[in-house]
Amino acid sequence: MTTAIALKDITIYPVVEQQGPFFDVFEFFPTLTKELFEENRSWLQPMFIDPASGKLVLCVQSFVIKTPRHNILIDSCVGNDKPRPARPMWNMMKSDRFEQGLAAARLTVNDIDYVMCTHLHVDHVGWNTRLENGRWVPTFPKARYVFGSTEFEHWTAQNAKAAVPAFVDSVLPVVEANRCEVVKNDFTIGDHARIVPTPGHTPGHVAFAFGKTTDSAVFSGDLMHTPLQTLFPELSPKFDVDPAQAATTRRNFLERYCDTDTICCTAHFPSPSTGKIRRKGNGFSCVAV
Repeated sequence: MTTAIALKDITIYPVVEQQGPFFDVFEFFPTLTKELFEENRSWLQPMFIDPASGKLVLCVQSFVIKTPRHNILIDSCVGNDKPRPARPMWNMMKSDRFEQGLAAARLTVNDIDYVMCTHLHVDHVGWNTRLENGRWVPTFPKARYVFGSTEFEHWTAQNAKAAVPAFVDSVLPVVEANRCEVVKNDFTIGDHARIVPTPGHTPGHVAFAFGKTTDSAVFSGDLMHTPLQTLFPELSPKFDVDPAQAATTRRNFLERYCDTDTICCTAHFPSPSTGKIRRKGNGFSCVAV
């Protein structure tokens, strides 16, 4: 189990829902060449690429941050009982691992004050809601759910054209329960939590920075899925809605935090998923903490 990270004024707890080989690496990265892959295979295997299947090893996780005043959850994984037929590994899940992860942080769903979503993809909103008597209700009954306005408006428009399942069962019930705040990029929680705009993966994708006087930690969401993208920031997955913008955003983000003491907490790097950004050639590395 990944241990908590205690910083000056916050403590970070990873809450892992799943980890394993999920996607064929060349399907995931359409522009990845076999030559580049072979040049990097030695360090990618076995931690980041499963040698047996050749698939990308990814983690699906949330992070809980305890500040002096609040318990804040970043993203909410896939969730239970959600019909996801296109993704068999996520379809109608029944697992207590998420709840166990909260318990390891000595918390229950009743202790979360804020849920902050980097974006509204299926694997980042699932535990926003749970099934209760055939209805989707907010999982965290006392929490305010924070959605970026650009992201929320994008998926509202998409859902108006054709139903987006994750939006319907994991976002709209929160809105209907009057538990959400749709916010601009200047939103803060006290003096400990701020938004860092990181568009490209989705139109309104954001990262979150934490720390009272400086960015002690930053949560990068789907800005990058694997350390291959820190070394080669221009490598964008097929899931990026704007691959060129995502690549520019990724390099700017890595430059911003390179050679600082900021802990970068990635959503999908295998555990341990946290590190400090350091320069490596024309790219970067995330040196594990």
